Parts: sequence; C-alpha cells; structure tokens
Amino acid sequence: MNLTTSLRSLATALIVTTLSLAAAAADAPTQESTDHGFKSPLLTRTQVDALLATPEQIVVIDLRRPDEHAGKGAFPVFLSVQAADLEKYLAYIPRDRQIITVSNHAGRSGKAADLLASRGFRVAGAVGAEFYEKDGGKLVRIVAPPPKNPAP
Repeated sequence: MNLTTSLRSLATALIVTTLSLAAAAADAPTQESTDHGFKSPLLTRTQVDALLATPEQIVVIDLRRPDEHAGKGAFPVFLSVQAADLEKYLAYIPRDRQIITVSNHAGRSGKAADLLASRGFRVAGAVGAEFYEKDGGKLVRIVAPPPKNPAP
C-alpha cells in the first residue's frame, strides 16, 4: 500500500466518522432536555414521528393548558388532561396503546409518564413540544373560536 492509498483510506474513514457523528447528533435531544430527572425516557423528534406514524397504536396525552396549545402548537390529535387532574382521569386512558406524554419542556410530561408507568400503562415516553418543534417536528397551530356575543 503506497502513501497516496493510505491517505485516501484515512480521509474516507474520517469523512464516514464525521457523517455518522453528525447523524447521531441530529437525532439527539437538545442538551437542556436530556437531564429531565424522570425514569421514563425522553423521546427524540425521530422517535415521536415514528410513533405518530402508527396512530392506531398510540395515544398522546397533552398536559398543557388550552392557552399553551393555542400559543405554542399541539400534536394533530391528543387527549387534553391537566397535569394536576391526571389521576382523576386514569380510567379514561386506553391501556392497550403506547402513551406519549406532552408538555412544553418535558417537566410535566416526564412526571406524568412516570405516574402512568407506575400504574401499569404502556408508556413510550415524554416529549417537550418546544424541543420537538426546535428539532424540526411539526406542530399544529390551534385557532381559538371567536368569543360568543352576549345576549341582548
């Protein structure tokens, strides 16, 4: 093997390594979202998108307030349950589907995912809607209906 062939092999190996690292970094959750302190996994945009591709197998539980849905965007279909009320509505949550919990930065959703997992639900993980969108995910913007006119 001559010097030119050796240098080409080394350059090719460096390019492949660099591309592999770049691809891994693109799918990694943002740094501020990795240390969420919960047992349930924090889902990346790619993982969430893969789960959303089979809607018959999942349920998305959004723990944010309605004004947060309208202001920051939401997933196309979700159950809206306030974090403080989650335990009251456990009987209404399907047990035969994987669950994705959603909040803005995965704080409320991480806590909810852990609660649901401890109660026997099939939890895929938690996601922060703002991280999901920042990483290239698409959220739906909800437009609030106009206020009703008061009766004359």
